[in-house]
Amino acid sequence: MKEQLIKSISKYIKLSSEEENLIETFWTEKILEKGDYLLRNGETCRTDNFVLKGTLKAFYINPETGKEEILYFAIENWWATDIDSFQKQKPSIYNIQAIEKTKLIQIRYDSFQEMLTKVPKLERFFRIILENYLGSLQRRIILNNILDAEQRYSDFLENYPKISEKVPNYLIASYLGITPEFLSRMRKKIKAS
Repeated sequence: MKEQLIKSISKYIKLSSEEENLIETFWTEKILEKGDYLLRNGETCRTDNFVLKGTLKAFYINPETGKEEILYFAIENWWATDIDSFQKQKPSIYNIQAIEKTKLIQIRYDSFQEMLTKVPKLERFFRIILENYLGSLQRRIILNNILDAEQRYSDFLENYPKISEKVPNYLIASYLGITPEFLSRMRKKIKAS
C-alpha cells in the first residue's frame, strides 16, 4: 500500500529505488472504522497521515452553536493532518474523524524529521504539498467572501467531484457554511435546470 505514497511523491520528484525503499520504512499502516477519531481537539497531532482508501473529515465544534463545522475532507491520496499541531507538537484545536472505514499510512513526528534528513529531496515534495494546501485555503477564504451559496456549491462540485460523491450532503452543507435544507433546495434547483 505504500506504493500509493511513492507514486504521489514521484509526481513531483524523482526517487531512486534505494530512496523509495528507505522512505517506506518510516511509515506504518492504520485502519480506522467509521466514526473512529484520528485526532481529537486538545490532543497533539503525533503523525502525518496519507489516506490510502476511505474518507475523513476535519472539524471543530462551534462553542456558540454547538454545531460541527467542517474544515476539510480527506479522500484517497490526500493528507489528513493538523499541520500546526504536528509541526509545533502542540495540542490541536480541531478533530479528524473517519466518515467511512479508512486505511491510511502515517509517520511519527521524529521519524518524519529523520526521513527528511536521510532523503533531503523530500523537503521539495512537502513544500509543494504545503503550497498547494495553502493555495486551496486562500481560494476558499476568497470564494467564501465573494460568492453566494449557490456559486460556492457549484464551485465545490466542479473542483471536488469525488468528495461530493462520497460525503453526505449535511457535511457538504457544513463545509459551505449553509444549512442542509438550503443545500437540498439548491440541489433541486440545479437538477431542474
